[in-house]
This record gives sequence, C-alpha cells and structure tokens, in this order.
Amino acid sequence: MSKKKPGTPSSTIALNKKAKHEYHIEDRFEAGLALLGWEVKSLRAGKAQLVDAYVLLKDGEAWLLGSHITPLIAASTHVIADPTRTRKLLLHAKEIAKIVGKVNQAGYTCIPLALYWKNNKVKCEIALVKGKKQFDKRATEKERDWNRQKQRILRDTNL
Repeated sequence: MSKKKPGTPSSTIALNKKAKHEYHIEDRFEAGLALLGWEVKSLRAGKAQLVDAYVLLKDGEAWLLGSHITPLIAASTHVIADPTRTRKLLLHAKEIAKIVGKVNQAGYTCIPLALYWKNNKVKCEIALVKGKKQFDKRATEKERDWNRQKQRILRDTNL
C-alpha cells in the first residue's frame, strides 16, 4: 500500500467534537451535500463549523441547519452569501425512512459529525444519537483519563 505524501492535506474539513461528549452515537450515515460554488471554495480553504448544527427531516428530505460556512472575500464578490443557509442532504429514500423511524422514537436525534472530501465531493457524516446524562459524561471522562494514565505507566516502564 502506498503511504500518504507528507504535503497532501487531510480529507477532513470540519469535525463536531462536542457531539461525542454530549451524545451516545447509535448509527452513522454518509450523506452528500448540495452546495453552491462559493461554499465549495470556502470548504477547500477549510472555513466550516458544525458546532451547533443539526439535521431536520421534513417532507421525506433531510436538511442541514446551523452549519456555518464562512464566505471567502475573493470568491463571493458578485453573490450575496448566507453563511448559515439551510443545505440539503442527499440520502437514499430507505436511509431517510430509517432515520425518520428512529427519530420519531423517544430520545433519538440526528446530528452531523463531520464534513470531509471523498473523490472531489463533499460528504457529511450524520449520526443517530441519544443524549448523555451528566453521570455518563463524567464516567467517559474518567475512563479517558485512566486510559491516558495507563499509557503513561506502560511507556515509562518500557524505557
């Protein structure tokens, strides 16, 4: 297998790091994203945020709300750019039906986890999630700290 060249950039555009802390991730889906030209140019420059974004399911379609794509000054001179506009997610009908069925159950919601490049197309990884309680968040943090400490101990004993 060929290794990645040191000069090539990562395919990840934006991550929703807060999602793994706030939710239990149940199921993941890969969705295409309907974008305008200036948005693609901004994404190539890495100017996107998914912090408070969520997925709205309406009339058998999925929409990405709350994502922020900052327009480039040079790219959008003749277009009035709306950085927080609602963007359509491109999914198969069976996937949308599965998501709608789960979201209608108690406690499930659908959020974006990441934006990334795949074969020169922008993809959005969305997930069905359930909210964590406060004690779940503390337990996750404790486990992460303990794993970090175990790695330190192993590293120090192997020297």
